[in-house]
Amino acid sequence: MSAGMMRKATFQLISTFDRKAVPLLSGAIFRVPQHRCMHGDAEKKSSLGIAFTQKASNFDQARVLITGGLGQLGTGLAQVLRMEYGPQNVVLSDIVCPSRQVIETGPFLYADILDYNNLREIVVNERIGTIVHFSALLSAVGEQNVPLALKVNIEGLHNVLELAHRFNLRLFIPSTIGAFGPSSPRNPTPDVTIQRPETIYGVSKVHAELMGEYYHHRFGIDFRSLRLPGIISADTNPGGGTTDYAVQIFHDALTTGHHTCYLRPDTRLPMMYIHDCLRAIMEFLDIPEQSLRQRTYNIQAMSFTPAELTQEIQKVIPEFTISYSPDMRQQIADSWPQVLDDSNARQDWHWQHHYDLQQLVKVMLEKLAPKYKIPEKIVPDEHKVVATQRT
Repeated sequence: MSAGMMRKATFQLISTFDRKAVPLLSGAIFRVPQHRCMHGDAEKKSSLGIAFTQKASNFDQARVLITGGLGQLGTGLAQVLRMEYGPQNVVLSDIVCPSRQVIETGPFLYADILDYNNLREIVVNERIGTIVHFSALLSAVGEQNVPLALKVNIEGLHNVLELAHRFNLRLFIPSTIGAFGPSSPRNPTPDVTIQRPETIYGVSKVHAELMGEYYHHRFGIDFRSLRLPGIISADTNPGGGTTDYAVQIFHDALTTGHHTCYLRPDTRLPMMYIHDCLRAIMEFLDIPEQSLRQRTYNIQAMSFTPAELTQEIQKVIPEFTISYSPDMRQQIADSWPQVLDDSNARQDWHWQHHYDLQQLVKVMLEKLAPKYKIPEKIVPDEHKVVATQRT
């Protein structure tokens, strides 16, 4: 196999659709050690329900470090990367104690993003070639502790940027709908527009976008960022974001049967199911640099209000009820986009979402029902979720 070829992976959501295999993390940054190469193809499936067809490869090392890895996105991304490249090639890190399951599934290290020397040792000793930087204090949590948010979201960013510069690393840092503010157009919100956010979380993400682009133009590092909408997952608990009502509501629907929402019923925000989010990140990292017209892109799958989400849940659980008690998060939500314009991502690297609101509701209830030991099936067989490929 020539040095210009990369092993390919078929990213498939369970029993839904088949697509052509696409290369993942191509280029000289992310490679598979020779001792982990396989002969022929092998299909594996992660616990997230994402299947991969692994291809033979002859490449040497370079590994991925995920900071803030025990949050909503880190563990999921680690699973799908490890399924494709082997458990030892993806290093999960955080400053909190991991569960036994995390320890058993692949390398985990203590990594304080405020300690540059600690991070540098990890990059050198673990032969890191790509950093996925998830460490951040989210919107509502950041407003409650601005000094800490400044340290984590900005000083930590500076450390990983400098590491990327010094060691020629690929760097992915997610951005957010919170990077926009009340003076930005809200429906739709384009990639390039006025950005004057009113939260420290949003301000720090604008800073990350601009600093990443500066390091790209000034030093040539491969910086990439996606502005993510609210991410909805059954695998982790709500983590302090303004969009997290859209996760908690499913837990409440299956337990108490009632949800008290901290947003108004008509508050429209962009959202995405986690499978779409993880797939978007992996596809985006795979795109050759020359195909990217910009370093930061909007992506979204759907936009809905609490009232619309409730109506969809009630189609499955008719007795479910909701009440509204807006708090300080309402002001934050009112400054954010209602709909993200992701046409550039769809044009430049063919981004497509697979889950809409109806499919989101069904898959969330299906996944959470066993957690609460609900004996009967929440979703009848004839309504089982099928993620369709968009055109």
